[in-house]
Amino acid sequence: MGRLCWRRRALAAVCLGAVLLLLWLVPRALRPESENSALGSGWLNGKKRSPLQMLYDLNKGQLSAQAEVHRQRRDLLRRACSRHTHRQRLLQPKDLQHVLVDDTHGLLYCYVPKVACTNWKRVLLALNGSARGDPRSIPAHEVHAPGRLPSLADFSPADINRRLRAYLAFLFVREPFERLASAYSNKFVRPYSSAFQRRYGTRIVRRLRPRPHPEALARGHDVRFAEFLAYLLDPRTRRHEPFNEHWERAHALCHPCRLRYDIVGKFETLAEDATFVLGLVGLPGLRFPAPPPPAQAAAAARAQAARLFQDISPFYQRRLFDLYRMDFLLFNYSTPSYLRLR
Repeated sequence: MGRLCWRRRALAAVCLGAVLLLLWLVPRALRPESENSALGSGWLNGKKRSPLQMLYDLNKGQLSAQAEVHRQRRDLLRRACSRHTHRQRLLQPKDLQHVLVDDTHGLLYCYVPKVACTNWKRVLLALNGSARGDPRSIPAHEVHAPGRLPSLADFSPADINRRLRAYLAFLFVREPFERLASAYSNKFVRPYSSAFQRRYGTRIVRRLRPRPHPEALARGHDVRFAEFLAYLLDPRTRRHEPFNEHWERAHALCHPCRLRYDIVGKFETLAEDATFVLGLVGLPGLRFPAPPPPAQAAAAARAQAARLFQDISPFYQRRLFDLYRMDFLLFNYSTPSYLRLR
C-alpha cells in the first residue's frame, strides 16, 4: 500500500458526486502522527497510531498469514471491480447510510444485515462508550435503535471526505444465497418477525398467491420461499421502492467499487477476521462475541440454502443468480454446487 494506493482512495471519494469535495488532486498518504491533522479524534494526539496506520505498518514489512489474506482480498476486489464494473452512477451522501462511524478510533464499518452486523454494532457501541461491559450484554433492539451509531451520511461533504481518507474502512460479506436463505428464515419463518411479515409478507401474498386465505392476507405469516424469490424477481418490487436491506445485495449497500475498503471480512471466517480488525484498533481487552464453530455453522448454512433451493426451477435459479451475480464476483464466491443452472 504505497502512495498510489492512497491516491486511489482519494479518487474513490470523488464518486460521492458533485456535491462533495474533489479529492483526486490530493494524494492519500499516511504521515507521522505529529503531522496528521485530519480530524481531532483521540488517536490523533500523537500518542497512538490509528488503525489505518497500523495496517499500513503491517503492509510495509513481512506480512502475517492473516494480513496476507486481507491483502489478497483487497487485490481481488480491485481487479473484479475493474473487470466487471464500468459505468456507474455517482454516489450521494444518502448512499452512505450503511457506513457507520467511530470517530474515537478512526473506523468506518459498512454493515450488511445477516452478516453478524448485530454483534459488530455491539462492538462499536462498546468502543464509543455508549455501552459498558461485555458487548454481548447489549440487547439487539437497542443495537438497532435509530441514532445509536452515527452514519457517514450524517456528516457534511467535507467531513465525509476527511473520514474516507483518514479512517480504516471495513465490511463483512457472506455467500449471497446463504445470506438470502438466512434472511428468509429469519424474517418470514420465525414467529417473532410478525411486524416484518405484516409489512412484506402481506404484500407478497397479495401480489403473487392465487386465491389467498384471508388470514394470510392479513398476517403474511406463511410466505413460501418460492413466493419470496418471485417477489425479488418481480420488476414491480424495485420499481416501487428499494430492496429491503436484509436482501439487498452487499455491493449495493456498501459500494465497494466506489469506496475503498481496507478490510473485506467474511462471515465464513468471522472469528479470525474480527480478531484481525480489533487487533488494529489496539484494545486487547475487547473481544468480538464468539460466533458458532466455523465448520458447524458453515455446514448448517449450506444445508439450509440447499434445502430451500431444491424445489426452485433451474430457470428461476438462473434469474436469481443473475440478480446476485455481482456479489458472487466481487467477493470471490463460487457458484453453489446445489444450483442447476442452464
